[in-house]
Amino acid sequence: MRASLKVGLITAAMLSFGGIVHAQDAVVGVKNAEALFHSKNPKQEKNKQAAYHIMKELLEANHWEMADQWLTERYIQHNPQAQNGRAAVVKFFTVVRKRVPSAIPDKLGTPIVSVVAEGDYVIVTQPRQMKDAKHPKDASKAYTTTWFDMWRFVDGKADEHWDPATR
Repeated sequence: MRASLKVGLITAAMLSFGGIVHAQDAVVGVKNAEALFHSKNPKQEKNKQAAYHIMKELLEANHWEMADQWLTERYIQHNPQAQNGRAAVVKFFTVVRKRVPSAIPDKLGTPIVSVVAEGDYVIVTQPRQMKDAKHPKDASKAYTTTWFDMWRFVDGKADEHWDPATR
């Protein structure tokens, strides 16, 4: 069967079912997230551990008074909601988002899908629950997707950050 005929038949089948059918397996974290934050490579170990502490102490437990241990002063922020600089990021979470410190857990509570390190970069991916834009009030229409945070490290501190946040 010619490729154009196959594409036409597939398109016709999808349209006859009321549009494109979306199938999805839920995005879930691994059982032992802590193991992902280690590497036999000393540089990657240092950077993965810094990412782990950022996730656990800053983002999860909101101990932004510890930010100087894990973020450089110039911290470049590519999230469009926060400004550059460690002080600006601390202000964003403590004043704008009004995050209050909680006990630092023994283990990270945030589900983690993967941790990838290459050179000075560490990418941490995690499940993110989203509301269906067509049915925002119907919780049964929610779905999971993958969120990521990526940092570039200098001497064991995050100097630059990326994520998929929008305004």
